[in-house]
Amino acid sequence: MKKVLLLLIVLISYSSFSQTINNYKNVIVPLKFDFLKSENQYRLATLSKFNLTKAGFEAFYDNETLPSDNVQRCDLLSLDVVKEKSFLTTKMHILFKDCYGKIIYQSETGMSKEKDFQLAYTEALNKAFVSVYALNYKYVGLIKEEKNTANAIEEKTNVIVVKEVKVIENTVTPNSVTQNVTVQSSGALYAQPIANGYQLVDTTPKVVMKVYKTSNAACFIAEKDTNNGVLISKDGHWFFEYYKNDKLVSEKVTVTF
Repeated sequence: MKKVLLLLIVLISYSSFSQTINNYKNVIVPLKFDFLKSENQYRLATLSKFNLTKAGFEAFYDNETLPSDNVQRCDLLSLDVVKEKSFLTTKMHILFKDCYGKIIYQSETGMSKEKDFQLAYTEALNKAFVSVYALNYKYVGLIKEEKNTANAIEEKTNVIVVKEVKVIENTVTPNSVTQNVTVQSSGALYAQPIANGYQLVDTTPKVVMKVYKTSNAACFIAEKDTNNGVLISKDGHWFFEYYKNDKLVSEKVTVTF
């Protein structure tokens, strides 16, 4: 089991880190980010595209036509600028996402103490791009074989293989008790409901045994004196089975539920 878990961790790690920002050439810049009220407000879309181009990417607004018809959707990165909650300061960071919405890279947070929104957003965004420049981006691409391998690994990590396990039960009947089993008998008992089970009383009435329900209606967890075991139905009879001095004891119980 440990080996299977270790293999899954390795596969998931490979899937997570097999793609880097250097595998992408084109970045799509939205004209409107979620925290803005209008397109290119405070010229943040323009500033983002400018910084991307300066960092070495080929950047396009989301309403532009790409120069090549051979570019597939998953060959593109999408840029997002996120404004963080902050008091008396403006903070934001940059996200690069692939076609599935997975974050390929998140920048450091850029901060500004300017009161004017135009100045504050410009300063914070430029500071966030400092960590992007520090990546020393260089497009290396991702060959087809690597893409197929990464996709195959990703598919494998999302598949849970369920194997059928056959459980072989050894049925023990009163007539087939082994040498390690002692068969005893007790008087008639009557079941009285309690939380999660029953208490079995004799005619006194005295509580002789307590039994607790399991997922199997023919089997109860049982307690009698200092002995803990199971009350199990076999061939129409009930047996209290437990271990005593490393010997299995099977005690026939006459009980009325």
